[in-house]
Amino acid sequence: MIKWFSLGFWELIARIVLRNRILMLSIIVVITGLLALQWKNIHFTFTEANLLPDDNIVNIEYNAFLNKFGEEGNMVIIGVKDDAIFTPKAYASWSKMMNTLKGDKAVDLVVSLNDLKKLQKNDSLQTFELVTFVDQSKTVDPAYLQKIKKELFNDLPFYEGLLFNKRSGSIRSAVYMDKKIVNTAARKDFVLDKLVPAVETFEKETGIDLRVSGMPYIRTLNAKTITDEISIFIGASLLVTSLLFFFFFRSFRATLISMIIVIIGVMWSFGFLGLLNYEITVLTALVPSLIIVIGIPNCIFLTNKYHQEYKIHHNKAKALQRVTTKVGMATLMTNLTTAIGFATFVASNNQLLLEFGVVTSINIMALFFLCIIVIPIFHSYIPAPKERHIEHLDRNYVKVFMDWILRNVKYNRFSIYVVSIILLVISIVGIYEMRISGSLIEDMPKKEAFFEDIVFFEKEFDGVMPLEIMIDTKRKKGVMKLSTLRRMDELEKTIDEIPELSKPISIVNLVKYSKQAYYNGNPDYYDLPSSQEQSFILSYAKNATKNSKDNLMKSYVDSTGQFARITTFMRDENGDNIAKIEAEIRKKADKIFPPDQYKVTITGKALVFQKGTGYLLDNLLSSLAFAFFLTALLIGFMFRSFKMVLVSIIPNLLPLMLTAGIMGFLDIPLKPSTILVFGIAFGLSVDDTVRFLSQYREELKKNNWKIRKSVYATFTDAGLSMFYTSIVLFFGFSVFMLSSFGGTIALGGLISLTLLFGMLSNLMLLPALVLTLNKTLANEQDFIEPKIDIIEPSDAEIDDLEKNK
Repeated sequence: MIKWFSLGFWELIARIVLRNRILMLSIIVVITGLLALQWKNIHFTFTEANLLPDDNIVNIEYNAFLNKFGEEGNMVIIGVKDDAIFTPKAYASWSKMMNTLKGDKAVDLVVSLNDLKKLQKNDSLQTFELVTFVDQSKTVDPAYLQKIKKELFNDLPFYEGLLFNKRSGSIRSAVYMDKKIVNTAARKDFVLDKLVPAVETFEKETGIDLRVSGMPYIRTLNAKTITDEISIFIGASLLVTSLLFFFFFRSFRATLISMIIVIIGVMWSFGFLGLLNYEITVLTALVPSLIIVIGIPNCIFLTNKYHQEYKIHHNKAKALQRVTTKVGMATLMTNLTTAIGFATFVASNNQLLLEFGVVTSINIMALFFLCIIVIPIFHSYIPAPKERHIEHLDRNYVKVFMDWILRNVKYNRFSIYVVSIILLVISIVGIYEMRISGSLIEDMPKKEAFFEDIVFFEKEFDGVMPLEIMIDTKRKKGVMKLSTLRRMDELEKTIDEIPELSKPISIVNLVKYSKQAYYNGNPDYYDLPSSQEQSFILSYAKNATKNSKDNLMKSYVDSTGQFARITTFMRDENGDNIAKIEAEIRKKADKIFPPDQYKVTITGKALVFQKGTGYLLDNLLSSLAFAFFLTALLIGFMFRSFKMVLVSIIPNLLPLMLTAGIMGFLDIPLKPSTILVFGIAFGLSVDDTVRFLSQYREELKKNNWKIRKSVYATFTDAGLSMFYTSIVLFFGFSVFMLSSFGGTIALGGLISLTLLFGMLSNLMLLPALVLTLNKTLANEQDFIEPKIDIIEPSDAEIDDLEKNK
């Protein structure tokens, strides 16, 4: 029979492992060594997470923009709000810092007060010249610097919003990095080894506090924080789980081997990352800690079973063999359901989530084989458990807790259902309060100095998140037509009126500045030329842009003159409003630019991220549905009972609903980090369901289908392991709340909360449903020889099999 084949298979596995201990350990050492060789392939990602598939129209449009204008997020900004900057000492230090940065090979262009250029008309050449704004020889004179300040703020509207805020008096410099290195390791070298030391030197020399931001800077420090936290998570996970393990079992040796197993699992996780050539992202950085948190429950389950067996007959060899024989398949299935929970991310059609799902699922199954091999071998070498090691099986506080649950299940099932329904209704109300966040930097560490700098620039210059508009005139040199410039100017006025956006930058600014220069720098003429003025002013402007390395506008018109670019910046706090802002710009653009003459594309990192969040949310329900389907398929395959499938799904659906409701009430938005909670939590929570139902089915056979007695026996056996593993998972995921990242904090806290709800649901609602439906679920016909016998065989069955062999 298949049942006996299954039983015989795991009995065979137990014999092979225990009789070939040196060989088994040698194989593990070899595998660990081979995977360690792959560590050299590990590298951190230098690009932002793209949550959209490559063939999505938003990605296609964004890549088309990059092909025309190159990387958009290449500007680092250094700002200051202190009048002391216009004193000789501070100005000299500022100039030295900017010249140092300008001379670095990673920098393409620096626009700063110390070498600021202004347009000046040259009638003889019929062009505009870029002349030096500041006479460096006079900067030792405080009066001259104050004169420069006044002229900058009053006579150069071209630089308003770009280099200064006229209202508050703050100024900044723009450092444009070479677009070719923005997404490479050279970006990190420049920011950490050149930029940061230069800023620190200035602050030390002057006592003036500088603010630094911009996407290259933000991304570099954000990545550094992530890599720094990997070791913190691993250390904290090991500490918390080891303390809990020792608290439960009071055995240094058992705790030590559990730590060794998960450490090997962590080594393997890094090895698989290198082997698959996956980058370390904000998600894959969590994998090593996840392996620790998920691996310890395996160790607890197997160790607890070993202690239970040893307590019965005090035969160490028999107890070790029966650990594998009795719970081998059940442990495999619980690990498989966890792996399924993570594997559902593969269905999201997103590379970031696909890599996270693949590497986590592989490591969970690898960890199962580690545990099933190493734990019996280790305990075979050490002395049998002493009385203090198995005292946890009869601890009073656990017994009181389990007895309280059992009383409620037996006598207060109606109350359990009422409370469950009330919680469900409250959860639904909370779900309607949930919101979606499209913020690109909401999850970034708010306690870090660079986040405070982001807030500064959002207040002073209306944000640092770029929003791009690309205009295709459908003909070469169409951008410099006055009709096109006027349309662009009209669109820019609409953008300027949107309070969430900064003053836009485009070729229009240069043309306006050209008219001002033509009229000898009079700021009253900062405007587009009229039809009468266009012929000579535009010719001057075109001549001024030829072969000019320091031309700020060279990135705003492509080489053919067919494509133009309008750049604006957005406060990150308005990430939730991106869709509304996009619709407003789109409505105006469609009105201004005839579709037969122009094509207008709205794109940029902020928009791509927001669209990605929406896409991820749309796929959440399908991914969860897929997880439910796979779990139902597994349960149905195991038990061949549709009613059992329903009983297994309901207790795991309620915790997810409760968590979603709490997110709504606490205003925790749906975003990439919190969306992951549901898939991970479901995969872990359903383990307890499989474990409980497996044990319950076996107890029914033992107890001649007596429901109450079987449920009580299930609590005595599986309930304790469920309690232990849930506590470990709760505190294990809580370590992620040590993170500086809001998303990681939310991920850890919400998963911990969901797993706590899941434990109570599986210990109370699940058995209550089983007892209520006992007339059908306890029918032996519902359990006719399933395809796979995953439950624990009885002692008599094992003894008979051993005698026959």
